Amino acid sequence: MNILVLNPGSSSLKSGYFRFPEELAMPGTAKTVAEALANATSPIDAIGVRVVHGGSRFESPTVVDDDVLAEIRNLAELAPLHNPLAAGVIDEVRGALRGVPIVAVFDTAFHRTLPPVAFTYAVPPELGVRRYGFHGISYSYVSKRLHALNAGSRLMIAHLGNGASVCAIRDGRSVDTSMGFTPMEGLVMGTRAGDLDPGVILYLLRKGRTEADLDDLLNHRCGLRGVSETSGDVRELESAAAAGDARASLALDLFAYRAAGYIASYCAVIDGVDAIAFTAGIGEHSASMRKRICDRLAFLGVALDEAANEAASKEERRISSGSVDVWVIPTNEELEIARATYEVLHSG
Repeated sequence: MNILVLNPGSSSLKSGYFRFPEELAMPGTAKTVAEALANATSPIDAIGVRVVHGGSRFESPTVVDDDVLAEIRNLAELAPLHNPLAAGVIDEVRGALRGVPIVAVFDTAFHRTLPPVAFTYAVPPELGVRRYGFHGISYSYVSKRLHALNAGSRLMIAHLGNGASVCAIRDGRSVDTSMGFTPMEGLVMGTRAGDLDPGVILYLLRKGRTEADLDDLLNHRCGLRGVSETSGDVRELESAAAAGDARASLALDLFAYRAAGYIASYCAVIDGVDAIAFTAGIGEHSASMRKRICDRLAFLGVALDEAANEAASKEERRISSGSVDVWVIPTNEELEIARATYEVLHSG
């Protein structure tokens, strides 16, 4: 089975082309849907598409029909940066490849194992809100790799990119995670604030801010960009901090402070930690940020092998010298989406 994978992000579209059951990656990476279709070297038998928010309805990969697509669109109010793009991608490939099955693979589905104490907000249930969690496709891939590496049963994975979160995993199951009802909760991110006193929103509304303005503010003008007042890109902030920019340095410290705090607090959730893994753009490529975070976790037995941490490598590797293993695991969401697509269609 030849599977085309489309992974729309908030500002990009990644793609992959795989042959199953061999799990063979073939040439096919492209920046647009049209390019992905044109570059396919063999007939496309199925398409897997990443969808960020599946709400309470979609707890596993699902074959797309009109009803499923309509519900993905309805969930856009919970993930406005992502779900509309996924719906648009699905629309385009449905028109271009009529009759080819499309499977929606949801980031939220990995967190279906969250216990009520982790997914419940302290609000009346009639409000209809709960914590869902995100980056689940990445967490699924990385947790499988850690299992293959015999990294232990109590895992912390830090998916650190423009969107950032932490997940506590025990025996392969998500137990808690930092993102919640939407992808805005939790860690400091590139342009999102993460945890924020809801009283701040009420205060800004009373000051005359509109809903649209607050939506733009919280999604595009906070986080690293908001604190530094210059950029949401860790690479640019690290250069600025090295040149003496105090705001850039504060933004980086805040990012590390929040990530380390979540990892430490989740030790109470899974009774300690056997291994910590860093993944995604910042997690995989910023040795400085990994060190900032791990230095705050020394009391847990976390210590980095400085040479291993600083090594310029794109491969998965252990970078620790302490009692807690620390890993860099490059994520592969496209392969994980392809696996899920194959399993759904093959099992049927």
